[in-house]
Order: sequence, then C-alpha cells, then structure tokens
Amino acid sequence: MTAIRFEGVSKRFGGYTAVRNIDLEVSTGAFVSVVGPSGCGKSTLLNLAAGLMEPTEGHVSIFGERLAGLNRRAGYMFQQDALLGWKTVLGNVALGLRFRNAPDAEAQGRDWIERVGLRDFADAYPSQLSGGMRKRVAMAQSWIVNPDILLMDEPFSALDVHTRLRMETELLSLWTESPKTVLFVTHDLEEALALADEVVVLSAGPASRVVKRYAVDLPRPRDLIDIRTEARFGELYRQIWVELREEVLASYERDR
Repeated sequence: MTAIRFEGVSKRFGGYTAVRNIDLEVSTGAFVSVVGPSGCGKSTLLNLAAGLMEPTEGHVSIFGERLAGLNRRAGYMFQQDALLGWKTVLGNVALGLRFRNAPDAEAQGRDWIERVGLRDFADAYPSQLSGGMRKRVAMAQSWIVNPDILLMDEPFSALDVHTRLRMETELLSLWTESPKTVLFVTHDLEEALALADEVVVLSAGPASRVVKRYAVDLPRPRDLIDIRTEARFGELYRQIWVELREEVLASYERDR
C-alpha cells in the first residue's frame, strides 16, 4: 500500500510557486529521503503531507484516503525542537499521550525516555540538556504517540558530526523495529543515502519538481560508521550528485 501520494500537487504563495505538478508515492514502511537546493520546496512537501497547508492544485492522499485537514496518522519532527521549557523531559515526552487522555502516559513516557538513553534525566528541564539530548527527547516525543508516518525536516542538521551520527543510528534502530513510514528532508546527500531506501532529488526553485528518484540498494542493517567507505555507497553518491549538482548550480544562478 502507498502511505503518501502526491498527485499533481502544486503550491503557490501569492505570486510565488514553491512546487509544481509533484507526483510522488511513498510506500508503506519505506524510508524516503528528499534532497535539493535551499528553497526548493522540501519543507513545503512535508507541510502538505502533514496537512498544515492545502495544495493549490492536485491533492495528497494518506493510505488511499484524500487528505483533508491535519494528517492524524503522522508525527512531525522539526529542524528546531518544540520542547516546552517549563516541562520536564518526562512531561514533554508524555505530552501527546496526555492530550489523548492515555491512562498510562507516565509509564509509557518513562519507557521511551529509557529507550532513547535518558533514564537519569526524566526530571530535567530542556535548558539543562545538550543539543543531542534535546533531539533524543524530541524523537521520543514523536514516536510515543505511535504514528504510522513520521515526517522529519532536517532534524539533525544543527548537531555536531559525532552527535548526528549517534542520532541517525538511533533513528534507524527505532525504524527497523517498527512498520513506520519515514519521509526525511535533508540538505546532506551522504545522510540521505546512509538512511534511506530511496532518495528523491528536487529541482531548484521556484516551481520545483521531482528531477529523479534513486533506489538505494545498500543492505540492511547498516553500520553508519563505516557505510560511507563502501564502494557501492560511493557509486550511488556520485550518480546522484551529478543530478543534484546541476540543481545546486541553478540555485546559485537564481540567487545572483
């Protein structure tokens, strides 16, 4: 089954067209990364899939049903975490379940806090955490409500390279244990390749379109520490970069 389908989707903001005539399917349980130059509409696609905005043309379907309003089957992990500073780690993680009046919200919250390696920080506040720890809280916050789809907008871009690698490994571990569909936006082609089953390249904006889709045939499970040294990883990187480079250069020319 297809989890997310964009059919002839365009989105305009006044006189500016962010994306035009997007046709894209994301299979159930797949991990799909979207790459492209800055301003090409990657985040717009996520917001359309989340139901935070409506297409100007075309439509989005979720598990075969046309999306109208918020996508209740999706969780959203933003580039900047949305933790509440006046709530503890436990309070933030369990918040979604408490909104749903789940009777075991605290117990599930503590379980997820332990799963992401923060057992000793359940009573800490966001201001007391490192950037990587805050991302772990945000990840637990997203997964605890058990969404069928996880939308991720450059969630690790602000982290140092070592913390980023740990978070990517944590993400793959959680995804491998679940049937969730992940649509992951990133500027980093290496990150896209290391994580995904498929990489989608968007053109330079405005009126961005899907340039090409690439199946990532790297075996799973993946060792993210060593995967970048594998010959097949290098082949795929060079193949995709040929397309992506042209769009990046087009973006540079547009901004001159």
